[in-house]
Amino acid sequence: MSRKERPEELSDDQLVETAKSAPPGDMRAFEQLVERYQRSVHTNCRYLGGSESDAEDLAQEVFIKAFFGLQRFEGRAQFKTWLQRIKVNHCLNHLRKKEGKTFVSVDEPGLQSAQELQVAPEAPRAIHSENQRRTIDLVLDSMTDTLRAPLLMRDLDGLSYQEIADLLGIGLSAVKMRIKRAREEFRARYETLTEAPETGGTR
Repeated sequence: MSRKERPEELSDDQLVETAKSAPPGDMRAFEQLVERYQRSVHTNCRYLGGSESDAEDLAQEVFIKAFFGLQRFEGRAQFKTWLQRIKVNHCLNHLRKKEGKTFVSVDEPGLQSAQELQVAPEAPRAIHSENQRRTIDLVLDSMTDTLRAPLLMRDLDGLSYQEIADLLGIGLSAVKMRIKRAREEFRARYETLTEAPETGGTR
């Protein structure tokens, strides 16, 4: 490089290499990675973990795990993808510890028709709109972990059905059915809340 680049100008790969080779106590490169992904990790922990009160701690613990695991990160996947997997695993473990064995295999036969499983994602389109945030919170919080977690892993994190199946330890058909049900439930509950007539008003 012809000039020394500032941390915010570096790519994720460059920041990872800089952080891995940094002398003890030099956290600048890793702190830039945290700053870059802190908002999205916190948001995902909020919804995947199912609790605003737990989100801050979960997000912080995700980055602590990432920091101590960084030397083992070989760069075969993007840093963002690697961090995403740490986050998902950590939030799922949190749910399991909090509520016992939440995710059980419910594989169902006869799920070969792809069209029957195509229900459009609703949550991601609305999740970043502040005026809809409260409604999204209410809907997702009202859903069971069994449906909410795979829905968010698919539609918010963008994981494949097979990746979700592997993470949850259930069959591929069960994942597809849960996501289908979750999208339908989300849509129905969201529409019920947003279409309810205001008290004392007319439409």
